[in-house]
Amino acid sequence: MSIHKEVRKVTTHRLSEMKLRGEKISMLTSYDYSMAQLVDEAGVDVILVGDSASNVMAGNQTTLPITLDQMIYHGKSVVRAVDRALVVVDLPFGTYQGNSMEALSSAIRIMKETAADSVKLEGGEEVIGSVKRILSAGIPVMGHLGLMPQSIHKFGTYTVRAKEEAEAEKLLNDARLLEEAGCFAIVLEKIPAELGKMVAEKLRIPVIGIGAGGGVDGQVLVIHDLLGITQQFSPRFLRRYHNLAAEIKGAVGNYINDVKSMDFPNEKEQY
Repeated sequence: MSIHKEVRKVTTHRLSEMKLRGEKISMLTSYDYSMAQLVDEAGVDVILVGDSASNVMAGNQTTLPITLDQMIYHGKSVVRAVDRALVVVDLPFGTYQGNSMEALSSAIRIMKETAADSVKLEGGEEVIGSVKRILSAGIPVMGHLGLMPQSIHKFGTYTVRAKEEAEAEKLLNDARLLEEAGCFAIVLEKIPAELGKMVAEKLRIPVIGIGAGGGVDGQVLVIHDLLGITQQFSPRFLRRYHNLAAEIKGAVGNYINDVKSMDFPNEKEQY
């Protein structure tokens, strides 16, 4: 007899409830079915199908090259695996900036073709027209401020953002604009902890940080960084919970040795 396990799906409304009661929100990236299944079963609240797939899955130096079609492919793969987590898919570079109708078209494609729960995009006042246009279609939007990897060529560096008063004021204003437009949450990347705490306290919507200190409403990391699959990237905000790179290479090395020595396959592993 199979016992049906009731899973209460995480929604944008549930994230608001979590902020109200002071429960921190856990968020991680995933880009494929197998990893997303493990992350979801572990109980993470939000899964981000990040344009960081451009880096960790495709080997690009920046997030800029990844296309809408590629993001949809990753999004589909993740959604098939997920029962509980809220799934957010990044709108990639060039699919929403400067043209709100194109932004809406991109967001509709993601929602229809992946069956994800929401989209995420980078920027504040500069993209508010696109944010409003997407929201007008009933598509939930997560904002992203601070260090914005899609604007790396504008900044020229991945250093901490909003350390100066003028940039901090703009970030706070942008966060308010995104909330007023109707975003359900905002990611803050690589900003001073004090500023992150201030934004989280001033906004009613959840604020999720990556290198934004402990005073925000939740945290997000790239799964490949957390597991130690990637080794080249070591910012201060990253805590590695495992060293899978060494374990994977060790397992592959053992397999190679067993094949070379004819230990694999043994009699029990043959038909």
